Amino acid sequence: MFEGFSQEALEFLLGIRHNNNKEWFEPRKAVYTEKIYEPMKALGEELFAPFAETDGMMYKVGRIYRDENFAPYLHYRDTMWIYVRYDAWYWSKTPTLYFELSPEGAEFGFRISKPEAAVMERFRSGLLEDSEPFINMVDELVEKYGLTVGGDEYKRKKPCPDPKLEPYFIKKGFSVYTKVSGAEELFSHKIADHAIEVFKALQPINDFFHEIVEMEELAKALLKEEKSQPEPEINMVKAPDVEFMW
Repeated sequence: MFEGFSQEALEFLLGIRHNNNKEWFEPRKAVYTEKIYEPMKALGEELFAPFAETDGMMYKVGRIYRDENFAPYLHYRDTMWIYVRYDAWYWSKTPTLYFELSPEGAEFGFRISKPEAAVMERFRSGLLEDSEPFINMVDELVEKYGLTVGGDEYKRKKPCPDPKLEPYFIKKGFSVYTKVSGAEELFSHKIADHAIEVFKALQPINDFFHEIVEMEELAKALLKEEKSQPEPEINMVKAPDVEFMW
C-alpha cells in the first residue's frame, strides 16, 4: 500500500539531476528501489483503480532507466511518472491523466502534450460551434479544485473570431494540473487521495479530447481507404468495324 514519499526520495532525484551517471547511481540503487520505485508502483495501482473497469484504459509507471522518452545524452530520469490513459501507440499525442514526482514535489492532472495539428483544429472548430460546455467544464475544474490551465502555445496566433475563445485558440497542447510541494501531504497517503480526486474530476475532459483524437483517427483511416480504392473502369461503346450509312 502506498504510504507517501519521503525527503530522501526528493534528495535522491535532486542528486541524480546533478550526478547523472552510473558511478553515482549504482551505490544508491537500493534507495531508488525502496524510496521511489516501490512507492510509485503502489501509487500507480491506486490511481488506476477507479478506471480499471473502463474499456481501453491502462496505466504505466515509469522507471528511472533510459527509455524512449529520454534525452539521448542522459542515463537516468530525475522526474518519475505515472500515466493513466486509453491505450495508444504515441503517448505524447494521447490525452493522459498523469502524476510526476520531481525534486520540487509532485505535479498531477490532465494533458495532451503534443497532439497532431488536425486534432487541435477539430478542437477549435468544435469550440466555434458550441464552446459553452467545454468552457464551463474547465472553469469549474479551476474553481473547485484550484487547478491551473497550461499547454504549449503557438508562436503565431491562430485567427480567433471570438475573444473569449482566444486562450484556447493559442494552445498547440493542453493541460489542466496542480502542484504539491508541502511535506505534510507529499509524505503521506494524502497525496494519493488528492491525485485520485483530481483524476476523477478530470476524466470528462480526458474523454472529451479522447473522442476528438478518435474522430481524427477515423477520418484518416477513411481517407486512406478511399485512396487505396482502384479507379473505376469506364466501359466505352466500341465503334462498329463496318462502316455504314444512317
